[in-house]
Amino acid sequence: MLRAFVRERAWLTEEEFLNGLALAQALPGVNVTNMGIWIGYRLCGTAGAVAAVIGVVVPPAILMVLIAIAFAWLERFPLTRPALDGAAAAAIGLSAWMGITAARRVPRRAVPLAIMAASFAAVAWLHIPLLWVVLAGGSASVALEYIRLGNER
Repeated sequence: MLRAFVRERAWLTEEEFLNGLALAQALPGVNVTNMGIWIGYRLCGTAGAVAAVIGVVVPPAILMVLIAIAFAWLERFPLTRPALDGAAAAAIGLSAWMGITAARRVPRRAVPLAIMAASFAAVAWLHIPLLWVVLAGGSASVALEYIRLGNER
């Protein structure tokens, strides 16, 4: 998505894309679906969001049903499990790559870095439930960005 919408088509700036990615990851649901809805809405309003839902959800749903049928047939073969384990490893690698790519491109500002560090400390060391950390950190991030953008105008 980054390559298609930012680099190739230049429909979004890299900062807009990364802001949408952060929002997509913070909301419940599949990140790609959330991102598609956000991009559709950003580019064409409500009609774009609806088109994104149809385009992002319906074809994969049909494909998943067909894949499930195929896997039900393939599960009798001994190589099926190792193949699925390899696909899972590849998915983890792709997610890590996107995280590293996004982290390298995010502007380094003190307040977001402090919120990130506080979120890590709250979950890893203080064992505060993730729900409360996301709600508090997300709310603080949105409020601070709103204030920052208001000061730039």
